[in-house]
Amino acid sequence: MGIVIALLGVVLLVSVLVDGFETIALPRRVTRRLRLTRLFYRGLWRPWATIARVLPDGKSRDTYLGYFGPLSLFLLLSVWAVGLIVGFALLHWGLGSSLHAPDETVGFGTDLYLSGTTFFTLGLGDVTPRAPLAKFLTVSEAGIGFGFLAGVIGYLPVLYQAFSRREVIISLLDARAGSPPSATELVRRHSQDHGMDSLCKLLQDWEIWAAELMESHLSYPMLAFYRSQHSHQSWLAALTTILDCSALVLAGLPGTCQYQARLTFAMARHAVVDLAQIFNVPPRRPPEDRLPAALFAEVYATLAATGVPLGEEAVAYPQLVELRRLYEPYVQMLASYLGLLVPPWMGDGRRLDNWQTSPWEHSPRPNSTAVLEGAKRAQSQGPAPATHTPRQS
Repeated sequence: MGIVIALLGVVLLVSVLVDGFETIALPRRVTRRLRLTRLFYRGLWRPWATIARVLPDGKSRDTYLGYFGPLSLFLLLSVWAVGLIVGFALLHWGLGSSLHAPDETVGFGTDLYLSGTTFFTLGLGDVTPRAPLAKFLTVSEAGIGFGFLAGVIGYLPVLYQAFSRREVIISLLDARAGSPPSATELVRRHSQDHGMDSLCKLLQDWEIWAAELMESHLSYPMLAFYRSQHSHQSWLAALTTILDCSALVLAGLPGTCQYQARLTFAMARHAVVDLAQIFNVPPRRPPEDRLPAALFAEVYATLAATGVPLGEEAVAYPQLVELRRLYEPYVQMLASYLGLLVPPWMGDGRRLDNWQTSPWEHSPRPNSTAVLEGAKRAQSQGPAPATHTPRQS
């Protein structure tokens, strides 16, 4: 019986150490289904998301879901710590509990107490090992506990730096594509301000962002549960908007940075497919068409009014449908699983961007975009001619 308990302790220790190494130190995707971290997140996220569905839509639900990412990380670290402590306690107990105790009554509780004080390097000395093997286990646990705490201290900054890099460019999308972002608004605003050359540069930047997103979220999947700081923004909405924009350029804007749009579409689609595999959410066709023919005609009319060079609408729509089939099923399932919203193809013209709003402003004010566009037009016309006013004596 003692050998069985000791073997159980060894299995628990090896499982926790391997899982911690794969999660913290191994910079690549782990495809094995049976993992402690995978089971932990699946078991915790489902009831958490179920409770979120009961809450009303809006800020309260988003705030509640926003707690899951950071809280789950600390809970995972606690699960690892408890697993290591219990594993070493099972080893001591299975090997006969060769310990000195003040009351001379040694049992599994004493083994667990020694394991806990050793793991956290308390060094109280009221319970001490007697046999050489028990002393070896105690020293080994102290070293593993010290390394575990050091690994956690080094792990958290790396995780939050990856989150910060992800959010910076998402915040930049606010003034470029609206809140929530939409591909139509993204193309329209760029065609008005700087021409389509600026759109090519933007797609190039987002190609790099999609690659960084894929690498960071494959290495640290818990980052997908970290939500953006501002409302109407998320990493999935930003990624979907860039996919929509790239598909729109490829299908409906002939001669407009086709090569860069193809590269960005490929990278962004690669990211969304790999992330769907990480969370084991198979693609499914969306329940509703995000871009029916009538809405596409409205998109075309909006872009044509701003002078965007468009191709034939009858040719562009079928091509866009085929491109959307490559990524929308994955986006829809990720959004459903993570509790995120899929962005629209056209923004609501009545909704202000996040940068235009403030909780302290209650009085009516002019539209910020109109003010900025007026200043831009005045600047393009040059300074007003100077007038000479004679001095009054």
